[in-house]
Amino acid sequence: MKIITINLPEKYLAAIQVLNDLGVYPSRSEAIRCALKDFLGNELIMFNNLEEETFKMLVRNTADNRR
Repeated sequence: MKIITINLPEKYLAAIQVLNDLGVYPSRSEAIRCALKDFLGNELIMFNNLEEETFKMLVRNTADNRR
């Protein structure tokens, strides 16, 4: 695993800490990993089913259309 640094709103961090304190997740890092896994689920399925360059093109086009 790689270590990254992220900035979170205080409210998000507080919610993650509550989940950690309640024992829902063993650590804040695990809670964030689970959230990212859920978020990226569909994108990862698409990535695995497409060639890497095709996936990059689709993501780039989607990002451009949101601007």
